[in-house]
Amino acid sequence: MRLQQYNIEPAQIGDLPAIISIYNSTVAGRVVTADLEPVSVDSRLAWFHEHNDNHRPLWVMRSGGSVVAWMSFQSFYGRAAYDGTAEISIYVSEDYRGAGVGSILVEKGIAECPRLGIRNLVGFVFGHNDGSLHLLSKYGFKQWGYLPGVAILDNVERDLVIVGLKV
Repeated sequence: MRLQQYNIEPAQIGDLPAIISIYNSTVAGRVVTADLEPVSVDSRLAWFHEHNDNHRPLWVMRSGGSVVAWMSFQSFYGRAAYDGTAEISIYVSEDYRGAGVGSILVEKGIAECPRLGIRNLVGFVFGHNDGSLHLLSKYGFKQWGYLPGVAILDNVERDLVIVGLKV
């Protein structure tokens, strides 16, 4: 589907079912997430409430009144010394993949980093996820780490690439 008008705004609790639906649409493909089974809205409530727009936001992109994508910042490693580093995650609904949504969200995320006190963005991407690796490299993310065979997806060992960007 072609993206026309859109807005990006902080997620509200009422957006959580759409967020989870988009996330769950990636589980079966074994390319984007390490979850092997779909997750429930209830199981993600605590995760939702960990986000706030002034520190670790969770944003949704709306188009035509529907949530078509979301992006979150997650604290890295949970220790105070790492507070200037955040993990970025982007998920796009199936109908909008390939429509430039990921680029719009990465640009928004990078632009907001100074306001959020973020000096480093990191992404944890499967080595076989060419789309995400290409998207992030387009914005200057470089490989900062490589963990060979750390995930098992359908009896296949998968590598994890850690990418990072100093902002």
